[in-house]
Order: sequence, then structure tokens, then C-alpha cells
Amino acid sequence: MRISQLAERTGVPASTLRFYDAAGLLPAGRSPAGYRLYGEDAAERLAFIGAAKHLGLPLEEIAELLAVRESGACMDVKADLRPRIAARIAEAEGRAAELAAFTGTLHRALEHLDALPDRSTPCDPHCAFLEPDPVPTERWRTAPVACSLPGDGVTERAGQWRRLLSGAGREEIDGGVRLVLPAERTADIAALAAAEQRCCPFFDFRLHLDGPVLRLEVRAPDEGAGLLADLFAPAV
Repeated sequence: MRISQLAERTGVPASTLRFYDAAGLLPAGRSPAGYRLYGEDAAERLAFIGAAKHLGLPLEEIAELLAVRESGACMDVKADLRPRIAARIAEAEGRAAELAAFTGTLHRALEHLDALPDRSTPCDPHCAFLEPDPVPTERWRTAPVACSLPGDGVTERAGQWRRLLSGAGREEIDGGVRLVLPAERTADIAALAAAEQRCCPFFDFRLHLDGPVLRLEVRAPDEGAGLLADLFAPAV
């Protein structure tokens, strides 16, 4: 079909189709007159590209994913796509945390502004409309070393960590431990770490994606070192 026909069928502008062709995502054949020609599978390929873009994948990664899709089995596409989605989840959660912190700063600034008295005199340093936000103390450093889970909940949670950390590389760090895991476990690790902090706020979790691996750092204050060692002990 011609480019105008594909554009009409899919709702994707012809200019975008030309761009995809140039980028190698949607290669087109050529008619003797030089017009772009597309096969019947072009619409399905476009839908796949659109879905991948909706997940936040850059064009370079979409091209890699398309190559796997064309040369491999469906299970290969799944295996290739999962760590990419997990990485986007980690990035989105990081941005959400930054946005939440910024929103908190704005709310505190507004509360401070509303608390200031109305003055009929010119502004001076005593007005302090925009006082700098104090540097917050990291919660885990001052949180009580206690877990709110019941006994059977603690056992279940420990089992969840053992399953997720199976086969992890381990390195002792200042105040805690660094665990190295496959990147495809990122989403599950992040969800479990968030749940852990709700019941044990004295744990500090830091996730760093490094290509195909996830580096998980877990710290606790001195009083919680024993609990950290018990929960994140090497598998035996």
C-alpha cells in the first residue's frame, strides 16, 4: 500500500511514517516511480512501535526490540522487554519521589507565607517570604528500630526477600550491604523495599540500575544492624 493509504488506515501522519522509514523502524519498499510501498504487516508493526513509545522507550531501544521481534520467538521479546520496563518503572518512581519532595517544599513555603502578618510598610529582610527550606534529616537515621509486622508477617516478609535475593552478589558497605541482582527484578525489589519501609522505617534502600544489573544498597542505623544482618544474610 502507498504511504497515504497506511496513514489513513492507522491515523499516523505521513511525515511520521517517513521519519520511521529513515530511522529504520518501518522500512518501506519502492515502486518503479519511487513511491514508498508498505506490506500488510506495516500496520501491526506501527501498533507495536506506538505501544513501545507509550512505555517511554526511546527509538534506539524500539529498534533493538523490533529486531528481536523479527528474529526470535515471542518469549525472546518478553525476556528483552521486561528489564526495559522495569528500568522505566524505577526511573518513574525516582521522578515521582523528587516531585513529591518538591511539592512538599511548595506546601511548606505556602504555609510559611500565609503565616506571615500583613504589613502596610515596604518589604524588608524581616518579611522573609522565601526562607530556604531546611535540609531534612533522612528519616531512616532517626526512625525507631522496631518492626510493626506481627510474627507471622515477619516470617512471610523474610521469605519474600529470600526469593527475590536468590543468587545475588553481596558486598559489605559502610552501615549496610550492597546486593547485585538482575535488572529484571527491579520492579519487584522496589515494591518490596517500599513495603519494608512502611513497617521498618529504619531501613534505607537505594536502587541503582547499571545496564543489565541492579545494585541494591540497604543500610540501617547502628541499633538496627543486627536486624539488617538477619534479614539480608547470605543464602545458605
